[in-house]
Amino acid sequence: MIEAVGLTKRYGDKTAVHNLSFQVRPGMVTGFLGPNGSGKSTTMRMILGLDNPTSGRVTIAGRPYRELPNAPRLVGALLDAKAVHGGRSARNHLLCLAQMSGIPARRVDEVLGVVGLQDVAKRRSKGFSLGMGQRLGIAAALLGDPQVLLFDEPVNGLDPEGILWVRNLMRALAAEGRTVFVSSHLMSEMALTADHLIVIGRGQLLADMSVKDFISANSADFARVRTPDTEPQQREKLTSALTEAGAHVLPEPDGALRVTGLPLPRISDIAHEAGVRLWELSPHQASLEEAYMRMTQGVVDYRSTVDQREGLMAPPQPGAQPPLPVPGQGQPGWYPPPPPGAGGAPYAPPQPGPYGTPPAHPAHPAAPPVNPYAQPAPRPTADQGAAEPGAAQDRTAQERPAQDRPAAAPAAAQPSAARTDTEDAR
Repeated sequence: MIEAVGLTKRYGDKTAVHNLSFQVRPGMVTGFLGPNGSGKSTTMRMILGLDNPTSGRVTIAGRPYRELPNAPRLVGALLDAKAVHGGRSARNHLLCLAQMSGIPARRVDEVLGVVGLQDVAKRRSKGFSLGMGQRLGIAAALLGDPQVLLFDEPVNGLDPEGILWVRNLMRALAAEGRTVFVSSHLMSEMALTADHLIVIGRGQLLADMSVKDFISANSADFARVRTPDTEPQQREKLTSALTEAGAHVLPEPDGALRVTGLPLPRISDIAHEAGVRLWELSPHQASLEEAYMRMTQGVVDYRSTVDQREGLMAPPQPGAQPPLPVPGQGQPGWYPPPPPGAGGAPYAPPQPGPYGTPPAHPAHPAAPPVNPYAQPAPRPTADQGAAEPGAAQDRTAQERPAQDRPAAAPAAAQPSAARTDTEDAR
C-alpha cells in the first residue's frame, strides 16, 4: 500500500504539492487524475524517492522508498519511457536493469514476451516508435515481478490494440492483489480501467473516492426528450407541462430538451396527458469526463482563448490591433491599411478587372509615383531640340492620356545614331 500524509513540495516560491494525503490500496486500480501542472508527476517522483518532500511523508508498505530492501523487486515504475540508452537493444537494456537489481536473466525474456517485443528484442531502442518505447518501459516496470506498480501515462503512443492490452494488464495485476497506481489524461480509458480515483488540482486533493461515487457526486443524470421538429408549439407545450410537474427543463443545441428531476415513465405520462408526440425519450448517464471537467473547471492553469462551442476567439482587449493577414491566405473582415497619401477615406479591396486582374488606381492621378530604380531620362540632343513645333504639339497631345494610366519606368536612353560597325560588333 502507498500512503501519503501531509505531502508538500515547494520549488522556491512555487508550491507544486500542498498538504496532500491519500492511500493507494492493493487489489484495485487507482487512477491519478488532474490538469496539467497539478502536481501529479511531482507526487509520483516523491513516492519513488526521486524528489524529497518539503514536508510530510510518503511510504510504501510502511517504509520510505529509499529504506526498502531491494526496492526494484518490490516497486516497479514507468515515469519516462524515453529514459533508455538508445544504443542498446531492448534485451540488453533489460539485462542491465536486471543485473543491477539482482533479478535472474530469464526474467528478461519473460517480460519481453508479456509486452510483445520478443521479435524486436535485438533491435536498438533508438529506432523504436513511441508505442514500442512505451512497451519497453512497461517491461522494465514488470521486470522484478513487483507488488507495487506506478504508471505515468502508460497508453501514450499505443494503438487501439495496445491500449486494450494495457487495460487488461492493469486489471489482471490488480486482480492478483498488487497495488496499481495509474496516471492518465484519457478519461474514457480511465473509466474502463480504474476502480478508485484520486483527483488533485494545483497540488491539492480534490477527490478520493470510487469511480461510481465520483461520477454521481459531480454530475447528474438526465433524460433527452425530442418532439417533432416541424411543430415547435409541441415543444413549448411539453416544456410548460414538465415544469409544472417539478422538472427542470433546458433546451439542447440540437432542439431536444434536457429534463432532470423526473423519471422516464413520468415524463412519458406527462407527454401523453398533454397530447404531445415524442420522437425521442432516452436516458443519459453522465460520463467520467463530464464529472471530471466539472470538478476541475476552477483549477485549470492552461486554458484556451477559443470558445469550443462557438469556434470564435475571445473578445480582444481594448486597444488591441487586429492580426496581420497571413501571406497567401485571406482573412475575412480585415484588410490592409490604405496606401500612403490616400487620405482618410475607407479602403476598399481592389475589384477584378475584365480579364481577372485587378485594375490599378494611382494614389495621385496628377502626380504619378516615381520609380526609384528607373534609369534617368535622356537629355534631348541638338537635333531633337530643333524639331518642328507642330510635331512637339502632336507628341504632347499623345502623352496627355498616359497620365491617367500608371507611370511606367522610363525607357533607357537610346544609343546615338553615329555608331560605327566596329562598335556594333563589340
